[in-house]
Amino acid sequence: MLGVGFFIPYFFDLAFVKSAFLHFLAALGLLAAPAAAQSHRPFVSRDSLTKQGYTLVFINKDSALAPVTKQRMTDAFFQVYPQEAKRFNPKTLRKVTFFVNPAYDGVAATDNGLVDYNPKWLRDHPEDIDVVTHEVMHIVQAYPNDSAPGWLTEGIADYARYVYGINNKAGKWALPDYKAGQSYTNSYRIMARFLVWLDQHGHPKLVNELDAAARTRTYTPSIWQQKTGKTLDELWAAYAAQPAVRLTYR
Repeated sequence: MLGVGFFIPYFFDLAFVKSAFLHFLAALGLLAAPAAAQSHRPFVSRDSLTKQGYTLVFINKDSALAPVTKQRMTDAFFQVYPQEAKRFNPKTLRKVTFFVNPAYDGVAATDNGLVDYNPKWLRDHPEDIDVVTHEVMHIVQAYPNDSAPGWLTEGIADYARYVYGINNKAGKWALPDYKAGQSYTNSYRIMARFLVWLDQHGHPKLVNELDAAARTRTYTPSIWQQKTGKTLDELWAAYAAQPAVRLTYR
């Protein structure tokens, strides 16, 4: 193992020696790094919390992130992720990372257990806590590439947001009323409302079956008829003819 040391100038400057020694201890992990060094850290904070067998690593690079928002996002994770996992995929990742990332200019995005959040969105929409519910459902989904159409993937994620969301009402998020010209390929909330309609019209297990098929690369368009007796287009036509659903929000 290589040794660690520092150079003492020939004129023996005590201030230099003290500073070098403190940095030496910090390098060994025996002392916190000096303030000047800390100011160059790549993030404002990094925390890790484990509950119910799940771990959330929360990395924040936005100094303006409200502590209450961070806490509410953390609470939402530990409330909804275990529920989504229990219903859809008990083998989902046990460790998830949230990254409040000023370099990200969307709303939120998920990849391989890491969720990027746009801090400006969080500041401008402080009640949109269930962005967490949608994004962590993508982790639970864990669909291989091209195993299911994107409109189904996002529709199921918004379906999960509707079912398990904890602050949708205050966040002014709702499933939209059906309008002529809509299609299941419109994805997100439009597709999610259709899935809720299917729940309430004789197919309460269908979302689970679609989700499992996507995860195991067994999804094909024929699955709709196999599971319901009707093609997807026939189901959508029935929905369009009588689109009423009972909706409640938390």
